[in-house]
Amino acid sequence: MLEEWTSMFAPAAQDRMILLLNHVISREALAMARLQPFAGQSVLLHLQNWPTLLPQAPDLALGVTPAGLFERLEQAPEGALRIDIDASNPALLALASFTGQKPQVSVQGDAAFAGAMNWLIENLRWDIEDDLAALLGPVAAHQLARWGRAIATALGGLAAGARGAMAAAGRGSA
Repeated sequence: MLEEWTSMFAPAAQDRMILLLNHVISREALAMARLQPFAGQSVLLHLQNWPTLLPQAPDLALGVTPAGLFERLEQAPEGALRIDIDASNPALLALASFTGQKPQVSVQGDAAFAGAMNWLIENLRWDIEDDLAALLGPVAAHQLARWGRAIATALGGLAAGARGAMAAAGRGSA
């Protein structure tokens, strides 16, 4: 039954993630310009080593539009750029994102397209404070952003501690 729910809600969740991604990309003309030469190409994001105790995480197939944005595809065509992300520990992967650490990935496919995707990963950041200022005003947005950074820092410390504990446990069992 859980797999039925996952298959039913995963496309809607992916669509929302793509809307957010496109919002961030559209705020940065250089990001759109870097993607436009790859219009019509696709990328497949796969969570590798996903724990078997959890419901299977679906792959995310994205196509590049002529505008330099992304659209969700039902499945990636043959020859798509494939990005495998090590997700053997999803909780640690999520916590590590707060410290800005990049997950272990392997990439297969067109080198130029992979370079453009790497540039996006390295340089694209969501200016949430700017978006909040449009809704709540600059003062409230600044305060919320400060709280968010404090929470992210605390979660980053938690992730670093968890990673250290896992490394120590690995050395202790050897």
